[in-house]
Amino acid sequence: MKTVKIISLLFICFLVFSCKSRKEDQVANNESFKNNRPPRHENGRRPGPPPGGGGRVRNYVATDSDEAVEKLHPAFEAFNKEATDIFLSNNGRTVTIETTGLPDHETIYWGKNHELYRDEPSVERTPSIMSSNNNAITLVVDAVPNLTGKTINTNMGTIGIAVSGASIFNDQEGGGALDRAAASLDWTGGHIGPGVYHYHLEPKAFSYNDDKLVGILRDGVFIYGRKCFETGDYPTNLDASGGHTGITQHSNGKAEYHYHIINELYSTTGSYIVFAGPYQGY
Repeated sequence: MKTVKIISLLFICFLVFSCKSRKEDQVANNESFKNNRPPRHENGRRPGPPPGGGGRVRNYVATDSDEAVEKLHPAFEAFNKEATDIFLSNNGRTVTIETTGLPDHETIYWGKNHELYRDEPSVERTPSIMSSNNNAITLVVDAVPNLTGKTINTNMGTIGIAVSGASIFNDQEGGGALDRAAASLDWTGGHIGPGVYHYHLEPKAFSYNDDKLVGILRDGVFIYGRKCFETGDYPTNLDASGGHTGITQHSNGKAEYHYHIINELYSTTGSYIVFAGPYQGY
């Protein structure tokens, strides 16, 4: 009888301890969630789907570096503020770029009823137009690129965000060469498919044979036009990715690693690929 009572008491103690432990774990998990939520914007809201996206957002995250910064790189001032919301995240270790994906320049892909519609008879337009698509993208990049010498090949889909707010894709289309889709590219090297408007070629709307900022890639490295700000000419010391270290108009007189659109014509398009890869900033 005593044995039964002892076993019963031990079982009750076990239940009490287990409940307490689960409760403590739940509290700890709740506190962890509270402490690790994304920081708020200056306007008080937390990062979420960018406007105009219909609630469906494509998220791209590449966060390897532990280096933190206190303020955004000056180059971000060149981005289209009507389309993008850019802020420091992860205690200054990353930069979050939320964009509607809608560029601020003319193109046939706006559709005839839009004020930025541009008639381009030679373009074999894909069925979609921007006003009927969800182009929203959220891209999280390292605030300080992780330049360790390790390279990563680009994949299909968004590989970066242009200053216009639209996506940048690589030199492939549907898993094959870009030539098959070249006829659908508008005057500034962009088209729609799948789903989002994006650039494959030099975006003439905001960079044409010059040193202007084109955008930022998923490894956190900025990409500029075909010419070098420091020399005023085409750079001759680019690596296989089109990158080198030098002064840009946004680096405050300090040399930093950045990409350029490589000054080599792509196939029969008569233009230049924005970025084929590989990434150098991972």
